[in-house]
Amino acid sequence: MRLLRHLVVLALVLPWLAHAAELPKNLEPLPEAPPPPPGYENTPEPEVTITKKGEDTIEEYRVNGELYMMKVTPSHGVPYYLTKDDEQSDWARSNGPTPPISIPKWVLFRF
Repeated sequence: MRLLRHLVVLALVLPWLAHAAELPKNLEPLPEAPPPPPGYENTPEPEVTITKKGEDTIEEYRVNGELYMMKVTPSHGVPYYLTKDDEQSDWARSNGPTPPISIPKWVLFRF
C-alpha cells in the first residue's frame, strides 16, 4: 500500500517538475539538411493494380515490373497478404503487410 502511494505521488510530481524546468537561453534552430549526394537514387514507389475476381478484391504490388506482394480482400472475412521472399520461392500467406517473425534455428549444443 505504501509503495502504491509513493508511485502515485511520483506520477503526479514528475510531469510538474518537467514542466517547471526552464529551457536554456542560447537555443538555436538546427541547420537545413544537406542535399543527397550525386548519383543517389530514391527507392521506387510500388505500382498497385486493383482487380476484382468475383466478389474478391486483389491488390497487386509491383516494383520495376516484379510482383512481390498481393493483398486479397474477400467479400466476407478478413483481408490477408501473399508475399514472396525471393523470385524462386512460393507465395506465403500472412495476416499483415509485415513478414512473419523468422526464428533462428541454430544448433548450440548436441547431447
